Amino acid sequence: MICSVWRIELSWCVANAESLPFDDHSADFVTIAFGLRNVTDRQAALHEAYRILKPGGRFLCLEFSHVQSRPLAKLYDSFSFNILPVMGQVIAGDADSYRYLAESIRTFPSKEMLADMFAEAGFAQVRVRSLSAGIACIHSGWKLD
Repeated sequence: MICSVWRIELSWCVANAESLPFDDHSADFVTIAFGLRNVTDRQAALHEAYRILKPGGRFLCLEFSHVQSRPLAKLYDSFSFNILPVMGQVIAGDADSYRYLAESIRTFPSKEMLADMFAEAGFAQVRVRSLSAGIACIHSGWKLD
């Protein structure tokens, strides 16, 4: 029997996605989850992720997306714009943040547009995996050179 032991070191960072505090080619893996929506210059953030990746590194982004089914999209929008802010007010005392959440999801680029943005930043083998009928997607890309 052959056993392998992998040692993984993680460096967690809270920083401006448009100007990451890491050296060029210093990361094997970069990820962001439900945060790219809140970045002012998304293309700059994608370029930064690419800049800090080592050749062979991978970037993954989990983000809300656009629902694929028209009937489900109408139901989802109704929930997001009408019920979610009320729930936010009742539970957290903050309807505005939940209203912003719904608006930011609606104005976020489509999965096809975001995939094009990945490619423009230099990523290769860009893939998109839709989750829950498109409510969220995982975008991934590799830095090959």
